[in-house]
Amino acid sequence: MSNTINTKVLVVGGGPGGYVAAIRAGQLGLDTVLVEGDRLGGTCLIRGCIPSKALIHVAGEFEAMTAAAAKGGKHGVSLAAAPGLDMAKTVAWKEGVVDKLNRGVATLLKKAKVKVISGWATFADAKTCSVDGADGPVTVKAEHVILANGSVPVELPNLPFGGPVISSTEALSLNELPKKLVVVGAGYIGLELGIAFRKLGSKVTVVEAMDSILPLYDKQLVAPVRNWLEGHGVTLHLGAKAKALKQTAKKTALVIETEDGETMDIPADKILVTVGRRPRTDGWGLENMAVDMDGRFIKVDDQCRTSMKNVWAIGDLVGEPMLAHKASAQGEMVAEIIAGKKRRFDPVAIAAVCFTEPEVVTVGLSPDEAGAVHGEIVTALFPFQANGRALSMDAGDDGGFVRVVARKSDHRVLGIQAVGRHVSELSGEFAHALEMGALLEDIAGTIHVHPTLGEAFHEAALKALGHAIHI
Repeated sequence: MSNTINTKVLVVGGGPGGYVAAIRAGQLGLDTVLVEGDRLGGTCLIRGCIPSKALIHVAGEFEAMTAAAAKGGKHGVSLAAAPGLDMAKTVAWKEGVVDKLNRGVATLLKKAKVKVISGWATFADAKTCSVDGADGPVTVKAEHVILANGSVPVELPNLPFGGPVISSTEALSLNELPKKLVVVGAGYIGLELGIAFRKLGSKVTVVEAMDSILPLYDKQLVAPVRNWLEGHGVTLHLGAKAKALKQTAKKTALVIETEDGETMDIPADKILVTVGRRPRTDGWGLENMAVDMDGRFIKVDDQCRTSMKNVWAIGDLVGEPMLAHKASAQGEMVAEIIAGKKRRFDPVAIAAVCFTEPEVVTVGLSPDEAGAVHGEIVTALFPFQANGRALSMDAGDDGGFVRVVARKSDHRVLGIQAVGRHVSELSGEFAHALEMGALLEDIAGTIHVHPTLGEAFHEAALKALGHAIHI
């Protein structure tokens, strides 16, 4: 016979949005239960954002040491022998980072007096779920339910996951480096991992159905990334379709149809499929909750309320962008609304980052998008090759830049884009500028520290106003 727990707030899903919602609810004095079927931290911490960035970091170090071991070394630094790679030890270090953050989340939940139940929640109705936990079955009844179930990788019907066909989850736990890696999908997940494995020594081929890598971004912005791929021996098949897996006793290959309609086999040790993610709406009783849907997503308003009273949904369940920081912001907001505060989710823009080589940051509208909505606009681009900090850390020659987009009539900033090494660290400043309704004059009038990459943002604003100093 199961135990029954009655609670004010039930949060399902321990990813960023879920644990932030639970912690904030606990801080506000609300009796809160968090149910998580996996480890605390969810996709982002356990098998997504954090472990992938750990692997990218190791790949960058390995690439730098490989360059130092080459003839003549690099920047006066040389190694007597080429570096070695123990993939199992790399994965173990990555897991150590994950474990540390996982323990941190658990500590924060305990501090906020949140009761955590490990197990898979299945809903019988909108406010009641059963959990087959480690300590036996538990029934949880709640006044408020916050759904934060996240998303899962999209599987191609003709390339189901298993064997040599892997998702990003398996790619981050490989104990051996694949000699030949084929990446299906040239979005941010595929390119981040493909570039990391290329730096580690894999021969990498990318297959993309669209005619461009990172197809959601304009060609000027992604050109430096494409140049890196082509300059480092990554083979690109754009406008191509992944058709089938071909396996024999001696080899594995991916069959593709090229842009010209030809069929070819690409030998592969592993085939990494990264064609997107879909909300996790199956297998936990959503159909029993009587909430309205918006296509494949749960329909919510600007407070993340669903059509069922006191049932809330956040993060990947409610639509694009599928970003951890969006989910966290929504989770915090919902907890505060339940506690009686007046909140709504209406950000001006949400920054997105591709941790490729070089990195890409976008926030707000692109030049084409801004022109379509606002008419006459002004844009200005400042290259990192003219930025002292970029040059001092060997980050000025990859074609990177910062670009600002503003309305011509009043100089209101509508969008900011950047591509270059370490530009992810500028994403907060970019988002802040849009959220505060900055004008070009506001950015130009802010004294930026020298020498920093942020000076390129300042210079781009100056250039848009017609008086750039360093270009």
